[in-house]
Amino acid sequence: MTITRPIEAPRQSPATSKPPAARQRGRGPRDRRAALGFLAPNLVGFLCFTLIPIGASLVLSFFEWPLLGEAVFTGLANFIELFTSDPVFWQVVGNTFYFVAGYVVLNLIVSLALALWLTSRVRWKGFYRFVFFLPVVSPMVANAVVWRLLYTPDDGLIAWFSTTFTGSPGPNWLGSSEWAMPAVILMSVWAGFGYNMIIFIAGIEGIPRSLYEAGELDGAGWWRRTLNITLPLLTPSLFFATVMTVISSLQVFAQPFILTGGGPGSSTTTLVFYLYQKGFQAYEMGYASAIAWSLFVLIMFITIIQFRSQKKWVHYS
Repeated sequence: MTITRPIEAPRQSPATSKPPAARQRGRGPRDRRAALGFLAPNLVGFLCFTLIPIGASLVLSFFEWPLLGEAVFTGLANFIELFTSDPVFWQVVGNTFYFVAGYVVLNLIVSLALALWLTSRVRWKGFYRFVFFLPVVSPMVANAVVWRLLYTPDDGLIAWFSTTFTGSPGPNWLGSSEWAMPAVILMSVWAGFGYNMIIFIAGIEGIPRSLYEAGELDGAGWWRRTLNITLPLLTPSLFFATVMTVISSLQVFAQPFILTGGGPGSSTTTLVFYLYQKGFQAYEMGYASAIAWSLFVLIMFITIIQFRSQKKWVHYS
């Protein structure tokens, strides 16, 4: 007869005797403190340079403060004057929407067209992507200075081309109230289309190749595949690019500041440029803060409309 001995459970060392949940609870506070320690520099910077200035600007919008004098509480007087009696504000709003409409449409068309071209069977596509994206990483001030030289009426490169091929030097791009804003828009499109182009290229390359192969088997040509496969599946990228481009274009400043100085007259003065004029040239800091918060509400309102409308045309599957 054989005697069987009960199998003893392996002894656990004191370090591993606690269940996993207990060990996780023991490490929790230390992990949280470590995470807060790593995040602290960024949080302090965000608090000091973003949240506090935003709150201060909101408070300042209810004061009349000439920067060098004493701040006087005026309540909603800055906003009332801005919307009812400022002779320039609504023209500035119109200029801003003019720029947004022209810039956003042209930017999306150019970037999408180049993305479709660069995702086809074209040689040197990596080089072309680098060249087209280069203006995005170049300083905007440098880009604007170069384009200001190109727009010179008599001896600029654009005037030379126009004289060579048409016999006329063309319009006075930066000196005419009719052509100044189109000139700013063209320069801005050249400087910014590369960002959306890269987004669209990534979106197109993420579409499964099997869908295009199935379309080819069904006899669909390039246009049919683009309209029925590429564009519907690219709508999330189009939505993201549209939202970000609208937000950035509503805050345009460097281009009109360098190219035209807001002129001729006020034909290229945008909201941010007008804010700069009131705050740092006229030293009306309370009034400038009211302009800033009006712009913030405008951007938030347009962004909410865009997000609510995405259900009608954006396809995530």
